[in-house]
Amino acid sequence: MRRWSLSLMMLAAMPAAALAAAAPTALGIFDGWGAFRDAARARCYAIAAPSATVGPPQVKAYASVGYWPKSRIRGQFYVRLSKPRAAERDLRLTIGSRRFILTGQGVHGWASDARMDAAIVAAMRSAPSMSVEGRTATGGAIADTYRLRGAATAIDAAALGCARSK
Repeated sequence: MRRWSLSLMMLAAMPAAALAAAAPTALGIFDGWGAFRDAARARCYAIAAPSATVGPPQVKAYASVGYWPKSRIRGQFYVRLSKPRAAERDLRLTIGSRRFILTGQGVHGWASDARMDAAIVAAMRSAPSMSVEGRTATGGAIADTYRLRGAATAIDAAALGCARSK
């Protein structure tokens, strides 16, 4: 209890500018997608929550496209699933008529390489929605669906937001 109150007092004593510097800066909200710059981690990203999920989610799911200019990473796709998936099961990303098998474990999924990242982002620019599907360890369905309206603009805003911070 004493540590908790000491932490609260220290937090209250911090200048507001220091707290603001730690929070990501919104670059814009575009329909269901947001673009942010996180100066503390030298990254920018476009992010969205799923518009639909099958069954009750166990964690807060999201999909993102990230940029880390200092590491020369551009347009990296990442998805956090609504439920942990079984290790031996495929994780499928469907965008329009394109299908991708993602890598990862638990609730994490991403493209296997930069070439797949580029193909995923290109597909996201022209499709109305995307879905991520897999199976849990108990055989339950994982199906998270995302609307892509605004995704291209948010991805571009994130790319531009980090282009200035090289």
